[in-house]
Amino acid sequence: MNKPFARVALPLVLGLPLTALADVPNVAVDIPPVHSLVSKVMGELGEPELFMQQGASPHGYSLRPSEAQTLDNAELVVWVSNDLTPWLTSPLASLASEAAHLELMALDETQVLNYRDRSVALMAAQDDHDHHGHEEHDHENHGHDHHGHSREGQDPHGWLDPENARLWLNAIARRLSTLDPENAETYQTNATQAKADLLGLQMALEEQFAEQPTPRFVVFHDAYQYFEQRFEVPSEGAISLGDASDPSPARIEALQQHVRENAIQCVFSEPQFNAAMVENVFADTPAVMGVIDPLGVELPLGPTLYDQLLRQLADALEQCSVQQPI
Repeated sequence: MNKPFARVALPLVLGLPLTALADVPNVAVDIPPVHSLVSKVMGELGEPELFMQQGASPHGYSLRPSEAQTLDNAELVVWVSNDLTPWLTSPLASLASEAAHLELMALDETQVLNYRDRSVALMAAQDDHDHHGHEEHDHENHGHDHHGHSREGQDPHGWLDPENARLWLNAIARRLSTLDPENAETYQTNATQAKADLLGLQMALEEQFAEQPTPRFVVFHDAYQYFEQRFEVPSEGAISLGDASDPSPARIEALQQHVRENAIQCVFSEPQFNAAMVENVFADTPAVMGVIDPLGVELPLGPTLYDQLLRQLADALEQCSVQQPI
């Protein structure tokens, strides 16, 4: 009685979809938004692995042993840019030299913006030059923060433009298809669907911003210009020129004056950095304190994280646009 059952069951097992049995590449990624985009393309075939802690700043980082192992095991490494993670060059060479590499900001199709000349918009920081001399002004506007993140050249925060994300989905699908041709059709189908979904999201956010007043806000660091330009919601400036450096007393005074004189509604800190510093700097101003996050560090990892990240940014700015300074 058991043999006929076995003869029937075995073909059922062998008859599973080939995609479920194919070898899917091990993919290592740097930040949650990239994890989300790769997850969209991989779909049910597999899931990429972060090689950094989700809540960490990417600009300066030391790999833990398990994260180094993730890079060592990778057959494909996808990361934003050497400008975003300058420390990554050595680990890529030593741990992932045999893996395929995909640097998203280096792709020809990526829409790249250069860093703005200064983080404080309008004229808020010009007094630094008059009161403290040319040397300090040059250091603040053209130097490096203590993580070595240059304020000159390309701004690496390109994932905050959904147009770039849609282009990157194609590139991710192509690279995965090269490594795993048996599943190429699935990767391409997933990418096509994800692109359509992101286009729908982009159009919805454009409509959301069109229906509200333009918010007046200051951010912790100048990481949002891709989002600002795509949706025409420019910030009024940034607290820190570098991604983790504290502002000088002269910049604090200039920022406070700017907030008071220009009816700034909101000042946004970030989860990765010192919110108490932001609150202390602007405690005596009429602006309302808030938190926005370019990385999605508190969102669940997975294919929906990228969409949630953009929605959270849009919702925070919408709330700010109707906020009356205290």
